Amino acid sequence: MNKIEQDGFVALQTSRLLLRDHRMEDLNTHHRLLSDPKVMYYLPDLMTTSLDSSRKNLTESMEQIGRPDRWKVFLRIEERGTGDHVGEVGYTVEAVTPVGKLVGLGYFICPQYWGRGYTTEAVAELLRYAFLEDGVYRVSTGCLADNKGSERVMQKCGMVLEARFKEKVWHDGKLRDRMEYRLLKEEWEKLKQAE
Repeated sequence: MNKIEQDGFVALQTSRLLLRDHRMEDLNTHHRLLSDPKVMYYLPDLMTTSLDSSRKNLTESMEQIGRPDRWKVFLRIEERGTGDHVGEVGYTVEAVTPVGKLVGLGYFICPQYWGRGYTTEAVAELLRYAFLEDGVYRVSTGCLADNKGSERVMQKCGMVLEARFKEKVWHDGKLRDRMEYRLLKEEWEKLKQAE
């Protein structure tokens, strides 16, 4: 795995994927992903319905590139061999403490790439970057209990279940349970030592 960083532009590589900061030429594929009801089913607040809304989302992400106080690290996931848009992965800084940043993690993937391990691969690389290169101490994330694919990614990346909230989120016409996961830098380091 390597990192390429030039003028604050982050690009991370795995064996199959490139995770990189956005460019404006990504707009059409970015919009296709953000406006897809199947992809955004569990993230209705992030779904866009117009190219202008997707442009705004992309621009907000790009404005963070190279900032010393960067509070949003959201990266485009591409297949290395083809350059095809696989999805998005990233985190938002929720607090900066003396021991490091506390961040909230998120990801969403194009349906044709579901079930191929790409999400786990991308999240694992982003966790490596967060803990080793971006001063992150704690990563938090979660999903609705019926989003088993997303929860499996968290588990495969060694994240720890902290809570199951009963009927916590109104979604698609009913209250649903929510699972909350975390990973601390020291927990991640122990996982890496055990590999």
